Amino acid sequence: MLEQQHTVVTINGKEYLADPDQNLLDLINTTDNYVPQICYNESLGPVQTCDTCVVEVNGEMVRACGTSVRPGMKVNTNLETVNAAQKESLDRILEKHELYCTVCDYNNGDCEIHNTVAEFGLEHQSRPFQEKPYNVDDSSPFYRYDPDQCILCGRCVEVCQDVQVNETLLIDWEREQPRVVWDNDVPIDQSSCVSCGQCVTVCPCNALMENDMVGEAGYMTDHSPGLLRSMIDLTKKAEPGYGPLFAVSDTEASMREERIEKTKTVCTYCGVGCTFDVWTKDRKILKVEPQQESPANGISTCIKGKFGWDYVNSEERITKPLIRKDDSFVEVEWDDALNYVAKRFTEIKDREGADSLGFIASSKATNEESYLMQKLSRQVFGTNNVDNCSRYCQSPATKGLFRTVGHGGDSGSIDDIAEAEMVITIGSNTAESHPVLASRIKRSQKLFGQKLYVFDLRKHEMGQRADRFFQPKSGTDLVWLSAVTKYIIDQGWENKEFINKWVNDFEEYKESLNKFTLEYAEEITGLSKDNLIDIAKQIVSVDKLAICWAMGVTQHQLGSDTSTAISNLLLVTGNYMRNGTGAYPLRGHNNVQGCSDYGSMPNFFPGYEKVSDDDVRKRYEEAWDCEIPSEPGKDNHMMVEAIHEGNLKSLYVIGEDTGIVDANINYVTDAFKKLDFFVVQDLFLTETAKYADVILPAAPSLEKEGTFTNTERRIQRMYKALDPVGDSRPDWQIITDLAAKLGYEWDYDSPSDIMDESSALAPLFAGVSYDRLENYDSLQWPVDEDGTDTPLLYKDKFPFDDGKAKLFPLDYELEYDTTEKFDLHVNNGRVLEHFHEGNMTYKSPAINHKMPNAFIEVSPELAKERGIEEGAKIRLTSDAGEATGVVHITDRVRGKELYMPLNDNGKSAVNYLTDNSVDKDSNTPAYKEIAVKMDILEKRGKSPLKRNNFRRGNPQPQISVNVERKWDREDYTFPGSQVKRDG
Repeated sequence: MLEQQHTVVTINGKEYLADPDQNLLDLINTTDNYVPQICYNESLGPVQTCDTCVVEVNGEMVRACGTSVRPGMKVNTNLETVNAAQKESLDRILEKHELYCTVCDYNNGDCEIHNTVAEFGLEHQSRPFQEKPYNVDDSSPFYRYDPDQCILCGRCVEVCQDVQVNETLLIDWEREQPRVVWDNDVPIDQSSCVSCGQCVTVCPCNALMENDMVGEAGYMTDHSPGLLRSMIDLTKKAEPGYGPLFAVSDTEASMREERIEKTKTVCTYCGVGCTFDVWTKDRKILKVEPQQESPANGISTCIKGKFGWDYVNSEERITKPLIRKDDSFVEVEWDDALNYVAKRFTEIKDREGADSLGFIASSKATNEESYLMQKLSRQVFGTNNVDNCSRYCQSPATKGLFRTVGHGGDSGSIDDIAEAEMVITIGSNTAESHPVLASRIKRSQKLFGQKLYVFDLRKHEMGQRADRFFQPKSGTDLVWLSAVTKYIIDQGWENKEFINKWVNDFEEYKESLNKFTLEYAEEITGLSKDNLIDIAKQIVSVDKLAICWAMGVTQHQLGSDTSTAISNLLLVTGNYMRNGTGAYPLRGHNNVQGCSDYGSMPNFFPGYEKVSDDDVRKRYEEAWDCEIPSEPGKDNHMMVEAIHEGNLKSLYVIGEDTGIVDANINYVTDAFKKLDFFVVQDLFLTETAKYADVILPAAPSLEKEGTFTNTERRIQRMYKALDPVGDSRPDWQIITDLAAKLGYEWDYDSPSDIMDESSALAPLFAGVSYDRLENYDSLQWPVDEDGTDTPLLYKDKFPFDDGKAKLFPLDYELEYDTTEKFDLHVNNGRVLEHFHEGNMTYKSPAINHKMPNAFIEVSPELAKERGIEEGAKIRLTSDAGEATGVVHITDRVRGKELYMPLNDNGKSAVNYLTDNSVDKDSNTPAYKEIAVKMDILEKRGKSPLKRNNFRRGNPQPQISVNVERKWDREDYTFPGSQVKRDG
C-alpha cells in the first residue's frame, strides 16, 4: 500500500518518500538540502523564469520547480556543475537588480534576492548591473513599479493572470529589453488594474512597492532620487563584497523591527474575511501583507483591504463624547456622557416601559460587541428590541436556509466553491462586492474548467465571464428556479437516493410545483423554455453544484422565498453534504454573519436559539440573574414604524448609518426627529449621528481586539495594532462602562472573557476560545466543546429532530412592477472601490482618485430614446422621493434598467427612492424594487467615470507568464546547458 501511495526519490544519495507527481522543489524543500529559488512561490506554483533552482536529475540539468517526481528519480543538488549553473542564474538576476539593501525600503528581512544571494554565499557578481531604458512608473496612487529593479521573475504576472484573474499584467518578451507591462503597454493608472495589490505582495524584491512604504520603512531611505543614488554609490564603494554589504543591511533591517510593528488583523470591509498582517510605524499604516496561511484569502487582497485604511487616521474621527446642546454638539468627558445616557434611558424605561427602547448593533463591530449589545438590551433593560444590519440584506437567506436545511450559514468553505464543477451566481456582483472570493471562481473557470452560470439584471464582470449569462426580469428568480426544479423532477433526474435518505416532504413539494411550468416561467421571467431546459440539463450533468447569491435575491419582497427556492433546488439534486456543493449566501459586511450569530436579533439568543424557548431563556436568565421577555422584540423595520406610532421613544445605534442605508431615507430621518432620546456610537459624524442627542466615539478594528465571523462561518481573531485616537474607546468597553453606570458590573478584562461567557451559554460556539484562535487559526461553527469545528455543514445529518432536511413548498405572485408613470426600474448595489455608503472609503484620497463619486448607469438604447449623452444630469423620482445624479452610458444595463451604486450619502443616495416595501417573511427592505420616472436636467456633461478608472482598461488574458517566449529568445541559454557547454 505504501509503495502505491508514495514515490521513492533519491536526493544526494539519500532516499525520500514523495507523493505521486509531487513538485520536485516542494519535495527538496522538505529535506535538509538547499536549492536557491527566487521566482518560485508556493502560492503560485512553478513559474520557471529565474532558473536558480537548477538541479541534476538522472544526469540531466533541469529546473526543480518545473519537474514532477517520478519513481526511481536520482537528484543531485550539490554537484560542482549544479552550483555553477545556479551561480550563473544568480549572476543574470543581479545584472537586472541592483543590490543597495541598506538604503532600500524593502530591506525588512523579506527580500528574496537578498536572502538567496546571502544563503548561497555569493560574494561578487560576474557581470555588472545594467540599467534599463525605462522610467519608474509611479502613476498609480497605490504602488509603483521600478523596471530597473525588476528581475522579470513574472510572479506579478502569474498572480494577476491566474490568481486574481484580472489579466492586466504581462511580460513583453519581444522587446530588446523585456519588461512588465500593464494592458497594452500603458501607465498603471490608465490600465485595467483594479489595485488589488497582489502583484506587490508576491514581488520578491523592491521592483513593486506600496507607495506608503517608499521613504518610510528604512532609517536612510527618505531621500530624493539624486541623493539616494549618491548613497547607493557610496555604499558600494565602502562595501567591496556582498558579505560586508549584507552585514550592514541586516543590522539596519534588525533596527527596523524595533519600530515597525506587524499585527495580524481581519479585514473590516466585506464578508470574505481576509486576514493579513498590517505594518505600522507609530500611527502610520505602511502596508498590508497577506499570508499564505490566511484561511479565507491566502495571499489575495482587494483594493479596500490592501489600501483602504486611511479612515483610521482621518481628521474627521470623533475623539471625544458629544452631547447636543440646542443645535450643536459640545465635547464632554466620558463619565458625563455615560451618566447622561444611563439617566435618560432609565427615565424613559420607567415612564414608558422597556419596550420603548431599541438597540441596533453593528456588523462592523466584533462578535463580542454584538454579544454585549444584546446582553445590554435583554439583561439591563429587559427588552428583545435588538437587531443589526443583516435585516437589510441577509435575513431572507438565513430564513430560507432555516426552513430547508436548519442552519443559516454557508454550507461549506470558499474552497468548496472553488472545487465545484459548476457555480451559479444569482443577484451577485461578485467581482466587485466579494472580489477575493470571485477570484477563486474566475480561477477555477479559467484553469480547471468550472462552469459558471450567472443570473443578474446587469452584465457585470461575472456576467461577461460566464459560460452562460441570463437576465431574468427583476424579482422573478423564484419562478425560474422552481421551473427548473420542476423540469428536473418531471424528467426523473432528481437525486432519488439522496432524497429518500435525507429529505422530507418531497411529494408535497412536488405537488406545489404544478404552476411552475416552462411556459409560465417564460412568461414571467423572460427566459426562454429552451434556456430553462438547458439550465436544468447542465445542473444535472455535474456532480458538484454550488449556488452563490446576494442582495439581488434577498432585497426583494420575496427574498426569503427565493432563497428557499435555491435550497430546494440543491436538495432535489443532492447538492448538500459533500465538499464542492451547497448554498452560499454571500455576506455583505465583514461581520454581518457574526453580529447575528452572537444574538443581536429580536427573536434569537446567541447561536440562533429562540427567545421563546423556555429552557433556553431560563439558561440566560440564570446566568445573568434577570428576567427576559419570551416574546420576540422589534426588528429594525418595526422599530422605525414604532417610532412613528409613538411606541418607541429611545434608540441606541452602534456603527450603522441607518439614516442612509435604511430604505426610504425621508421616512427614517423623520422618525429620528420624533425620538425622545437618540444615542449614536460611531467613528464619524455620520448622517445618522447628526440626529443624535449623544454621540459616543468608538474605535475601529485596528484599535481593538476581538473576533469577526466571515461568510463561511469562520471565526477569526484580530489583534490591536494602534491605540484608540483621543478619548475614543472600543465598543465593548463603552457598552461595559454603560452597563456599570446602570448597576451591572460585568467585570470583563478583555474580549476573551466575553467570548468565554458566550461559548459557555451558546452550544453552537461551545468550543470557541481565544486560545484556539491564535494568529491565523480559525474555527467554523458549529464548534464542539473539544474544539472540533465544522468546515462542511451537514456532513452526517441536518439539524432537525430526525436528521433530515425539508423541502419547502412555495407560491408566487408578482409583487412589483414598473408603471406607465414610473416606467424605469432602478437596480442598485456595490462597486469595487467603495464600501456601502463610503463612510470609510471616501476618507482615502487614493481611492477617491479612482472613483470620486457615484453615477447612474443608463443603457445606450434608453439614452438614445431620451436624447441624453455621457455625463448628462438627471433626476429620478419614485413614490417615496427623488435623487439626482450623473449618467454613465454602458451596455452593462439594458433597456429601461438603471443602476445606481450604493456609495453615495448625498443627493445620489439610492434610498431617497426606496419605499417601505419589505420581504414578507423577514422585513428586509425591498431595495431592489424601485420604479421611477426620469427628468433630464442637463443633456450632456463630464463623464462621472474618470479616464483612469479600471473599467476603461484593456485586459490582456493569457495563461501564466508565457515563459516559453523567454526561452525562445536568441539571447537566452538555459544555465544548465551553458555550464555543460562551457565545461
